[in-house]
Amino acid sequence: MAETGVDVAIIGAGAAGLMCAIAAGARGRSVRVLDHANKVGKKILMSGGGRCNFTNIHSTPGNFLSANPHFAKSALSRYTPADFVALVEKHAISYHEKKLGQLFCDRSSKDIVRMLLAECAAVGAAVLTHAPTRIAQLGPPHRLETPQGPLLAESLVIATGGYSIPSLGATGFGIDFARELGLAIQPTRAALVPVTLAPRLLARLDGLSGVSVETVTRAGGAAFRENILFTHRGLSGPAILQASSYWLPGQPLEIDLFPGADLAERLRAGRRGRPRVELKTLLAETLPKSMAQRWCEHWTGNKPLADLSDADIERAASACQPWTVYPAGTEGYRTAEVTIGGVDTGALSSKTMECRDHPGVYFIGEVVDVTGHLGGHNFQWAWASGHAAGQYA
Repeated sequence: MAETGVDVAIIGAGAAGLMCAIAAGARGRSVRVLDHANKVGKKILMSGGGRCNFTNIHSTPGNFLSANPHFAKSALSRYTPADFVALVEKHAISYHEKKLGQLFCDRSSKDIVRMLLAECAAVGAAVLTHAPTRIAQLGPPHRLETPQGPLLAESLVIATGGYSIPSLGATGFGIDFARELGLAIQPTRAALVPVTLAPRLLARLDGLSGVSVETVTRAGGAAFRENILFTHRGLSGPAILQASSYWLPGQPLEIDLFPGADLAERLRAGRRGRPRVELKTLLAETLPKSMAQRWCEHWTGNKPLADLSDADIERAASACQPWTVYPAGTEGYRTAEVTIGGVDTGALSSKTMECRDHPGVYFIGEVVDVTGHLGGHNFQWAWASGHAAGQYA
C-alpha cells in the first residue's frame, strides 16, 4: 500500500486521545486517531454506572498522585473543569452534581462520547477503530503500520492508558513502547480497586456482603471520609477505592467506624445514663444492626452497658476506632479503575507532554505517572493532558 501522511497520529481513542485530537485539529493540523478496539471511549461509556463522572469541579493538583506532584500543575491550570463543563453545555448535555463536586450526565455517558466525536468531526480529525497499530520507525516523520496501510506522522501521541480493566481492551502498549525508548517507568499497580481479605477474616464477616457504612479510612498517610462496602471477597466502596491508591501490601487499613465521634466516651456516658442498654444496641444506633451483631460476636463481646468495665470499653472502642484490617491483596487490574505509575514525568515536558529525548513523541493520560482520586479527577487529567499535547503536537 502507498504511504499516507498526517500531521498528528494518536494511538488510543479514549478520553485523552480524543481531546488531543480536538485540540490539534482546531489548530488546523491533520489528525488521525487509531484504536485497536471495536469502539471508542470504552472507559467513558462504563464510567459512573453508565452516566460518566466526567469531571470534578473541585479538582486541584492535590487530587493527584505522582512521583513528581508538581508535574500535573501546568496542564491542569490550562484546561480546567470549567473548560470541560463549557464544552458539555455547548452540546446541551444535561448533567448534575452528585456529591463532593462530582459531575455526571443526567442521561448517559454516550452523550460524552458523541460530543467528543462531534468535536473531532468538526475539526476534521479522523477516528478509526479496529486499527491495531505498530510503530515501525521513529522520526519525525514517524512511520506506523496500520490496517489501512503505512502511515507517516510528524507528531506521534501515545494515549493508550494503563493496564486497568483488560476486558475493555487495556494493554501495556504505551508503557512497553516507553520502555523500548529507554524512558524511566514508575512502578505500576492497580488503584481505585477493591481489596480482598483472608479467608479467616472473611468468615467473621460472613453475611455482611452488601452492607455499607460511613467511615474515615486511612492508608499510607491519606484519609478519606466516605462509605465502605462489604463484599464476598473483601471490602469496596468509595473510601476503600480511594485508600487503595495509597495502600501497599503488608500495610494496614485503619477504618474508623464512628467518624467524628468518641466511642469510648459514648460508652462511658451510656454506662452512666442508660445502664440496661446492651452494647450491641448502642453500636447499632450508628452501625447497621447486622454489623453491630457481628462486631459483638467476634471483637467486643456483648453486655449491658452497666456491666462494662473500663477495660471492656477500651477494647470495644479499639475494635471500632479504628478497625485495623490487613488486606490479603486487591482485586487487581481486572476491576481497578486506574493504573498507578507509568511513564516517569521526568521524561516529559509538563507544558507540552512531549518526550524530551524524542522530538515529536508525546505521552498523555493514564499512561503517564499521574493518577487522580476517585470522583472525576482522572477524566480531568485526561482532558487537561490531551489538551496540553494538542496545543503543540
